[in-house]
Amino acid sequence: MTGLAAQLAIRIAATGPITLAEYMVNALGHPTLGYYSTRDPLGASGDFTTAPEVSQMFGELIGLTLAQTWVDQGVPRRFTLAEAGPGRGTLMADLLRATQKVSGFHDAADLHLIETSPVLRARQAGTLGDATWHDSMATLPDAPLFLIANEFFDALPIRQFRRDGAGWSERMVGLADDGSLTFGWSPTAPLSELQDRLDDTNDGDIIEVSAPAASATSEIATRIATHGGAALIIDYGDWHSLGDTLQALSDHDRTDPLADPGNADLTAHVDFAALAHAARTAGAAHSRLTPQGVFLERIGITDRAHALAERLGGTALEAHIAAHRRLTHPDEMGNLFKVMSIHPADTAPPPGLAP
Repeated sequence: MTGLAAQLAIRIAATGPITLAEYMVNALGHPTLGYYSTRDPLGASGDFTTAPEVSQMFGELIGLTLAQTWVDQGVPRRFTLAEAGPGRGTLMADLLRATQKVSGFHDAADLHLIETSPVLRARQAGTLGDATWHDSMATLPDAPLFLIANEFFDALPIRQFRRDGAGWSERMVGLADDGSLTFGWSPTAPLSELQDRLDDTNDGDIIEVSAPAASATSEIATRIATHGGAALIIDYGDWHSLGDTLQALSDHDRTDPLADPGNADLTAHVDFAALAHAARTAGAAHSRLTPQGVFLERIGITDRAHALAERLGGTALEAHIAAHRRLTHPDEMGNLFKVMSIHPADTAPPPGLAP
């Protein structure tokens, strides 16, 4: 055992098992050995591919949706245009290109990016040029906020709890007899913060809780409730967390989450009900949860696909058709990924979404 796994094993041997959230914080964000600190994980040469890398249509339509929302809210003369987890900057680049002809939009926008990875910050700077980078939502300006978070919340640390009667045990990371990392469960105890989940779970059910996700949503919603704007959250998950959804990806294949910490991506399904609750508590409203495919069709992806197809032929056209299908079809990203907006309580949600 070497690297981060060895460091974690020494820590656990000295002080005892750690929570899954603590493990994820280290595996993804350790300053020298963490997954996102050391690499560009995207694309064919990486470990996974996100929607903006599938087709330019995704970022273009997101951009026009945010621009229309900006218009609907009275074209605030200065606003924060932000992306959480911008990857290589592909989505934002497509967004900015698509909104060039929206009068006043670029002049009013201040670009802010929430990104902790130094490797990806460098890629984003090369793609986008000048921007202000942040480690978290907490340092975003107090101004109207128009934000996109695509596959951001799924990588935030989670804790897992298993129901046992009226109590819960927490999944922990400890050491096996041979010294390797292994999963185990804490003793069962009642947890007041999970009291409401006794109504929709049974013995043995696992639920996942993410305090960082709730905190980030609260920061976003507070700015939107106070100053205006809108956020589009796009991720895989569902309305309520139920079941073990933790997964590790390496070279586009699933792998053991504990096998090689720092060298595999770790994600979990997003509990959109928890995000909605955080938004309401902060004074903002949220839209209905909508499948990505439905949302993209509502905002015009098929028309855009037809327009782009007119200039294509051969293998380029085949790839374009496959990209449209991948983004929208129920058997691909269309149903797996969901979309929810956060917006001021006295405004309608962005185009493509319902209250």
